[in-house]
Amino acid sequence: MERLGSEAALAGMEATMKEELSMEIDPPFKESLATAEDWRKALNKVVPAVVVLRTTACRAFDTESAGASYATGFVVDKSRGIILTNRHVVKPGPVVAEAMFVNREEIPVYPIYRDPVHDFGFFRYDPSAIQFLSYEEIPLAPEAACVGLEIRVVGNDSGEKVSILAGTLARLDRDAPHYKKDGYNDFNTFYMQAASGTKGGSSGSPVIDWQGRAVALNAGSKTSSASAFFLPLERVVRALEFLQRGKEANTNTWQAVNIPRGTLQATFLYKGFDEIRRLGLRSETEQLVRHASPLEETGMLVVDSVVPGGPAHKHLEPGDVLIRLNGEVSTQFLKMETLLDDSVNHEIELQIERGGKPLTVNLKVQDLHSVTPDYFLEVSGAVIQPLSYQQARNFRFQCGLVYVAEQGYMLFRAGVPRHAIIKKFAGEDIARLDDFISVLSKLSRGARVPLEYIGHTDRHRRKSVLVTVDRHEWYAPPQIYTRNDSSGLWTVKPVLPLDSPLLSSLVNPIEQDLASNRVSSCSAEVTPMEQAHQCVGQEPMDGVASMETSCEQIDNGAHSLDESDAGSKKRRVEEDLSADGVLSPDCSLHEPREERLEATGTQPEAVLRDYQGGAAAETNASVAERVIEPTLVMLEVHVPSSCMIDGVHSQHFFGTGVIIYHSQTMGLVAVDKNTVAVPVSDVMLSFAAYPIEIPGEVVFLHPVHNFALVAYDPSTLGAGASVVRAAELLPEPALRRGDSVCLVGLSRSLQATSRKSFVTNPSAALNIGSADCPRYRATNMEVIELDTDFGSTFSGVLTDELGRVQAIWGSFSTQLKYSCSSSEDHQFVRGIPIYTISRILDKIISGVDNPTLFINGIKRPMPLVRILEVELYPTLLSKARSFGLSDSWIQALVKKDPIKRQVLRVKGCLAGSQAENLLEQGDMVLAINKEPVTCFHDIEDACQELDRRNDSDGKLTVTIFRQGREIDLLVGTDVRDGNGTARVVNWCGCIVQDPHSAVRALGFLPEEGHGVYVAR
Repeated sequence: MERLGSEAALAGMEATMKEELSMEIDPPFKESLATAEDWRKALNKVVPAVVVLRTTACRAFDTESAGASYATGFVVDKSRGIILTNRHVVKPGPVVAEAMFVNREEIPVYPIYRDPVHDFGFFRYDPSAIQFLSYEEIPLAPEAACVGLEIRVVGNDSGEKVSILAGTLARLDRDAPHYKKDGYNDFNTFYMQAASGTKGGSSGSPVIDWQGRAVALNAGSKTSSASAFFLPLERVVRALEFLQRGKEANTNTWQAVNIPRGTLQATFLYKGFDEIRRLGLRSETEQLVRHASPLEETGMLVVDSVVPGGPAHKHLEPGDVLIRLNGEVSTQFLKMETLLDDSVNHEIELQIERGGKPLTVNLKVQDLHSVTPDYFLEVSGAVIQPLSYQQARNFRFQCGLVYVAEQGYMLFRAGVPRHAIIKKFAGEDIARLDDFISVLSKLSRGARVPLEYIGHTDRHRRKSVLVTVDRHEWYAPPQIYTRNDSSGLWTVKPVLPLDSPLLSSLVNPIEQDLASNRVSSCSAEVTPMEQAHQCVGQEPMDGVASMETSCEQIDNGAHSLDESDAGSKKRRVEEDLSADGVLSPDCSLHEPREERLEATGTQPEAVLRDYQGGAAAETNASVAERVIEPTLVMLEVHVPSSCMIDGVHSQHFFGTGVIIYHSQTMGLVAVDKNTVAVPVSDVMLSFAAYPIEIPGEVVFLHPVHNFALVAYDPSTLGAGASVVRAAELLPEPALRRGDSVCLVGLSRSLQATSRKSFVTNPSAALNIGSADCPRYRATNMEVIELDTDFGSTFSGVLTDELGRVQAIWGSFSTQLKYSCSSSEDHQFVRGIPIYTISRILDKIISGVDNPTLFINGIKRPMPLVRILEVELYPTLLSKARSFGLSDSWIQALVKKDPIKRQVLRVKGCLAGSQAENLLEQGDMVLAINKEPVTCFHDIEDACQELDRRNDSDGKLTVTIFRQGREIDLLVGTDVRDGNGTARVVNWCGCIVQDPHSAVRALGFLPEEGHGVYVAR
């Protein structure tokens, strides 16, 4: 908010007055007689004891988020191996840390204490591990700090290994800095201030004087100026003494030490007498305090906030002026904290003034550690813990409530934000974490239950969402992590009883063929399912995730996001799906495509008729719209963060699909691969014909073309099974330029919308470049372009006037690159001819002898696709002539296709393919098996012909034109399934997989074993 000029001037005058006053009230300047030689000696002694700390927070917890960072620390006890640094470096949650000394010796360090309030903590290390460096501990001298003292800040400033910044202490009574509204903040202490200009990485640096003593601990800085903030060391010295008494210098074992810390759950601020008078301070009280305090004392402590439910709640109020503690005048934080720390679980007497009226209250001092959690629940990647005192103070909530430190997958999909307070789960009130665990233990996988929460930004309104318990094993079962300060590690144990439905549903009752896809795990033996897509949850730090196709791979719920974002096709928010498949005996798939189902529910036929032909009720709906509406489906897809494979660029997608098969036992939906990008997905289907939402299962991803097939169980539709139907596909004749088509799609409200248009180009060749992170891109595809731009988010189908589907109007993903380091994800829509989809569907229906896949409990053969793994692009024959192509070949190619008049050229071969090292970039493909080829369709037909011939060796005779010569080559083809990536290893957050096609399209793989690809 901007101020008027007069207001700014007045504010400047007030600031100037306060600065002058602060200089008067600070302790008198002590002249330093240090010389340059003194500083050199001090620094030579200090620098070897300063270490660079590299920390990795493995989980979000309390005030800190997960991530890696650099900071500084320094040795304060050499014999015991104790390093002092900041609390926000030690972190309240799980952390892995290493310390690097100035001579590049690196050792692991383990946290042993982090203060619940103040910004300091300690790491320990093994002193015997330092073999090549001579160093001494840095002594702590909090009493040496004074205004005007020359100091040096020695640390890892701005990522430098050693940086020495000079400054002069200007203030000793600065308010504690406020960093975040929803993160860690220090309070109930003074800070020091100097213009040393420290930046990131210097947290935990020692602030030393010319004698080499640490007089303060560097904690933070102001980004808009050179001001740096230092923590006084009085409470640090006390904590260090407790740690030293807890461990003898000659012992190797470390035992957790209890450092008494007390709290009233109230925040105090130091205010000058001029401000306190405005709060009603009586003159006789001011006189009393001034006489009982040192001459330089010019203020008192005032209550700033009180945490609900704490010892001070309903006893202290903001604005109360503290006069005495246990009968003694108290105007300093240090005196107040000393009394609180020495009076844990005892009552103290506070004498205060409230609006000029003296009051006396007796409060019981609470153990500060009791409101600072040291454990958390991890479920589906979410971190849920009791609300700590730090966050309770930030949010003005009661300590101990169930707090979401990290949403993970399940809660993120439901729309539960970080920092949410869970109030109800599955209809039961949630007051403590044990209540949440109790409810969770009663739920089964795939269960959809309501959850109510409140947030600190809208604290008076409860929000309700639908949470779907993970059905797939994307993550390990719920576990409790507890901090062990003796080892510096966190121990983990299962939290659910063995008879919990959530655990019992993990056991797959289906005996399956284990002859193939054998998968082993570091933590447990995984029983893979035949050609399944499943990500097995592992221990957080170690494990193997295997994706295979399971008959139970129907997933959980979909999340409705902000309606204001409805124009965006892809959004990053997560949720869950549900549905159980029941395995039945094997059967073949010879069923009529349009078989109608009898209503399995009890609804009257009149009710069903209300849903049939919803578009028919619209007087202005076209015939195509009325026919196609019952076949349209809205898909919402979520990808777990633990399985972000194949370069998938988002965790949340949605788009329109069309039902291409619907029978009593199986339904199939065709959709673009920019909606269903990877097999490890939770898919939720919403039908335009009937108001129901059911889970789907990714069963086929075409290795080249931009479409996927998603299966659903028609029995889960209930009465809607007789309303939903499959679209009639019209692969022939192919669309031509000038043909009239009807584009029919769904809005986010599942309303069918149709638009008429004309085909301008029925065979536009795509040319999509590789993304920064290789991911699927459509290659060797010819798409349909229309005369009207319908936007980049509207998807659906292209039909004729009778509603027969001729193409899918699907979404394509690309990346716009603005410079070498700047790019942006982009998408566009084009028509995908239906003939390829129809060909795959025919293979599924015919039940050819191919590898099988369990779909809705039935083992079904899934087609294999033979392809020439070469990326091609068309070139005009006029250009080809310039390269030396003969007139006879030009005439033959024109005769083959007199409209396009083009020849295909090789852009590159996929690494590891049969065509690698045979075809070269720039080769013109003239003919296959002596038949001229001019488009991608011709090559696909040639590959299909190989499958029809029983005596085929899988090779094509390819006639190419290379550097002025015609050459005949025998080029092998590759056979790919529609499973996508079938195995991935997730280890310590690193996702490793086989190189997928987008990586191989870059043209290189290691010769030995073809290597592995690090996806994340």
